[in-house]
Amino acid sequence: MKLTQRMQDAINEQINFEMWSANIYLSMSVHFAQKGLNGFAHWMRKQSAEENEHAEDMMHYLITRGGEVKIGAIPAVPTEFESPMAIAKQVYEHECEVSEKIQQIVRLASEEKDMASQDFFWKYIREQVEEEASAAGLVEQLELAQGHAIMFLDRELAQRK
Repeated sequence: MKLTQRMQDAINEQINFEMWSANIYLSMSVHFAQKGLNGFAHWMRKQSAEENEHAEDMMHYLITRGGEVKIGAIPAVPTEFESPMAIAKQVYEHECEVSEKIQQIVRLASEEKDMASQDFFWKYIREQVEEEASAAGLVEQLELAQGHAIMFLDRELAQRK
């Protein structure tokens, strides 16, 4: 079964959002690196790489299904940020937004009776549970880290593989 135009449009929109997400995480990484928080910078670079992988996976899926990939203009991302806590909260809110967008695609796939797309995007729904928990954990750790303890957290974040 070929993808409907609605599904193609939704997937292309998500591809662009994943690419924007990669850029926001990269911008956050640069911010942390410039502040000497290399562990936080590393964690954000990993997030950025994951978002790029998602975009590429979705492009491959769209091509495999006979769809047309349309990469649109990626809006500029912020380059100035506040505290590590403010950034962590922004990451959590962003991951919640990603979850909602993926859920919308699965709902659309259900309406379109497109079982293959439902199956493909369910893996991202499962992954988003982990992403939200990871982001919430970062917020919790920062709440517990007072003053110079942030440096210990920075070292821990540098260990992410």
